[in-house]
Amino acid sequence: MDRLEEWRVFTTVATEKSFSRAAKRLGKSPQAVTRAVAALEDRIGTRLLHRTTRSVSLTNDGDQYLERSRRALGEFDALEAPGESELRGTLAITAPVLFGQLHVVPVVAAFLDDHPAANARIVLFDRVVSLAEEGLDAGVRIGALPDSSLVARQVGFVRTVICASPKYLDRAPAVRTDTLAKHAHIEFAGMKPIAKNPRFTVNTAQAAIDLALAGHGLVRVLSYQIAPYGSRLRTVLPSLEPPPIPVHLVYLPGRIARITAAFLDHATIALRARLLE
Repeated sequence: MDRLEEWRVFTTVATEKSFSRAAKRLGKSPQAVTRAVAALEDRIGTRLLHRTTRSVSLTNDGDQYLERSRRALGEFDALEAPGESELRGTLAITAPVLFGQLHVVPVVAAFLDDHPAANARIVLFDRVVSLAEEGLDAGVRIGALPDSSLVARQVGFVRTVICASPKYLDRAPAVRTDTLAKHAHIEFAGMKPIAKNPRFTVNTAQAAIDLALAGHGLVRVLSYQIAPYGSRLRTVLPSLEPPPIPVHLVYLPGRIARITAAFLDHATIALRARLLE
């Protein structure tokens, strides 16, 4: 196996976090994949992967080599057809679950419609994940960005709102700051409570929204999370809204694959337009 192919095998194993899945993706035997990674480690004189019977993870050196390998392979693949302008390769994108479903998936789908030789892996989490550790090219982050090595492009803002269904508002007391204690409310973990003693406490935005739609009380969520429901949820008490929360596209520094650069340009424009709606 040539040296370039060894790097491709290592990168695939690191991305899949499994020798067997990497072998299947590459169309090779698990033994050939294991030998290729071992040969690469012997040649460069360092261990790239921690192996156990159940998991594969990157060493510190492996983490550094992985990003360099991805960039080098991307550049080499682009050289295979120097006169070809068509974008190829796999995008790996992450975002918060509901934001991803509402905004990122449609944006990625539109990008792939324009580039039929490309494909995408979209992973949605309601927690911050490491792009490098998860083998991701880019992600969406909602909220202030901590100091990090990531490159960021701001694409808009979202608001934090209090809302309820017309069904609830029609039967409940008038909603004012001095009457909040009289109202049933739904607490969504991670959001500032509306008042003491919530009727429901849930750990996902969708569960909180579903309860509000069913008329179970007031809920505090992010504006994009209720946008699909239109008049079925009404916002109240705008005076209690905190400052808007920034939304960023983030990606790893350094040279990036051509397909990733093209997607970032596309997504920046598309997300800015969607968040202005």
